[in-house]
Parts: sequence; C-alpha cells; structure tokens
Amino acid sequence: MTMQGFTKNFNDNSTEAGFQFTFLCDNCRDGYKTKFAESKTASRAKMLKTAGGLFSAVAQLAGKSSIGYGVDRGVDVVGGRFSGMSPEWQKEHDEAFEKAQNEGRGNFHKCPNCTNWVCETCWNEQEELCVKCAPRENVAIASATARAKVTQMEKRASETKLFTGELGSKVTVCPKCGKPAGKGKFCANCGGPMSMMKCGKCGAANPPGTKFCGECGKKL
Repeated sequence: MTMQGFTKNFNDNSTEAGFQFTFLCDNCRDGYKTKFAESKTASRAKMLKTAGGLFSAVAQLAGKSSIGYGVDRGVDVVGGRFSGMSPEWQKEHDEAFEKAQNEGRGNFHKCPNCTNWVCETCWNEQEELCVKCAPRENVAIASATARAKVTQMEKRASETKLFTGELGSKVTVCPKCGKPAGKGKFCANCGGPMSMMKCGKCGAANPPGTKFCGECGKKL
C-alpha cells in the first residue's frame, strides 16, 4: 500500500514492535513525531516467546520463518522490509498511520495560497498564510533594514579615500640638457649644476636654469 500523508514530507519510524511516524513542515522541515503505538501482533509474539516458541510464532505471524527480526529488540523494518510482515501487521500499520495523521495534523496549518502544510513557526497567524506567502511584518522590516544598512556601509566604504600618496615617481630634469639628471648635485648626463640658484638682489633661492628671480624679478 502506498501511503499518502497530509503533508508531502513524512518519515515512517515503525518497527515490528509498533508504529510511529514523523510529519515534517513543508517549509522548514521541522518535524512532529507521533506517539508510539505498540503492535498487538508483536505483543502476542512476545507472549509466545515466553512459552519458548519465538521463531515459530514469528513464522506464523509473518508467513515465513526467515524474517529474522527480533520482536523484543524492535529492529527497524521500514521501507521495503515491510513486505515480510504478516497481513495482520500490515493492517495494524495502515490503521496506525491514519490515527497518526489525525494526531499530527493538529500541529500544522495548511496555507490556502500555496497549499503547503507548515508548522507554528512558519505560520503567520495574523494573515492566516504561511510566512513564505505572507512574511511577518516585523521580520520583513528588520530584514529590509539590515539589507539597507549593508548597502549603505558598502557605498560609504567605496567612497572613503584610503590612499593619499602619488603613484608616479618624481624625475628631476636637467635645465641645461633636458635629460633626467639623477639625484646628485650635478646632472648625470651633462654635468651641469643642479643646486638652487641664489638671487643676488633679494637672496631668494631659485631652481637651476631659472632666468628671472621668482621673488623680485631680477635677471639671474
């Protein structure tokens, strides 16, 4: 039998010993595990075990002695391993699933917009929609405010001037030959003086090659 849960996401945690199911929120995948329901078939098997007939009892209930699952240990028999269980156990399993759905459904809400079944955390009780279809106002405002702050901080950081130096290197040109003169007092190419020229009238210092004093205008 293919089981169809009220939510698209659920886990079958049943074992030979009994039945239990976990229904999951379609949004966040948080789960609700139903109460464990002991199998009457397993209970009778335990009674037969006490009388010394464990394996014969399992064979009678499951239809074959090769099932190999200890009822007293509650070995997992989920998925395809359910095929080895007796028709009586299968019927119990189906009935337990229906009861578990009724129990689990009370812990979820069905969104009328997207039809997802969601938990209390993912339910907007004011709008009666899930939070994906109708985010809570305070949460939406807080999220938008945080995004705006990040955008403003990134913009401010991009406008901040962090480097104030010059990328190019300074080159001193000889006023006599016009070629790079190096860093010495005389040009490395023509030997011309690279020291400042002193004005004979006002005493102001002028760069080499200057024809007139920058302070008084006297011809140098």
